[in-house]
Amino acid sequence: MKEWTREFIELARSAGALKLGRFELKSGRMSPYFFNAGAFCDGRHIASVADCYADAIVAAMTDSGLEFDLVFGPAYKGIPLATSVAISLYRRHGINVPVAYDRKEAKDHGEGGRLVGAPVAGKVLVVDDVISAGTAFTAASRLIEQAGARVSALVVGLDRQERGTGDGSARSDIERTGVSVVAVASLDDLITTLEGDGSDSGPKAGPESLSDMLEYRTRYGA
Repeated sequence: MKEWTREFIELARSAGALKLGRFELKSGRMSPYFFNAGAFCDGRHIASVADCYADAIVAAMTDSGLEFDLVFGPAYKGIPLATSVAISLYRRHGINVPVAYDRKEAKDHGEGGRLVGAPVAGKVLVVDDVISAGTAFTAASRLIEQAGARVSALVVGLDRQERGTGDGSARSDIERTGVSVVAVASLDDLITTLEGDGSDSGPKAGPESLSDMLEYRTRYGA
């Protein structure tokens, strides 16, 4: 397991971003766990999470030739993620890139429109919290293409490794469009961590919780 993956999962647990229970997702699926990036809400967690994202991005640049001209954060959770990741890319790796994000609704005064920040152009790196069924990414990609740019990559904190619109994973659905997908951590990483749980922070996964997660992966996993 990559060091940034291990650290990201530990941060998610200590911040309460990872919750076990029963949760309805945007896709309508009932999940035994939920990842809420909004729980990263203090300086230490935000900075550390951004470093995990940045390290994963730079590794993809080295290993697979990932290229991008702009970092984009879909509203709402993607906005602070994209901003903090851009800061970490510069401070940690010396990579300076512009940032843009969208509003849920178009503004009809001032600068107007739905896009804020740098002009959305060239190759765009979308930064978000999770991939589940891929519906949120589809909406962001459409908006970016309407601006005349194209998405080169999607980077998320957690890949839930679920099926998309067909039998394949949401990740593979996205990759078939020519978009690279980078995940700081995956459901497999999460299950591996909880199975060997030696952490003093975050929720403890008992046998029932792990059983529910394994059953969910069997039902919805790709």
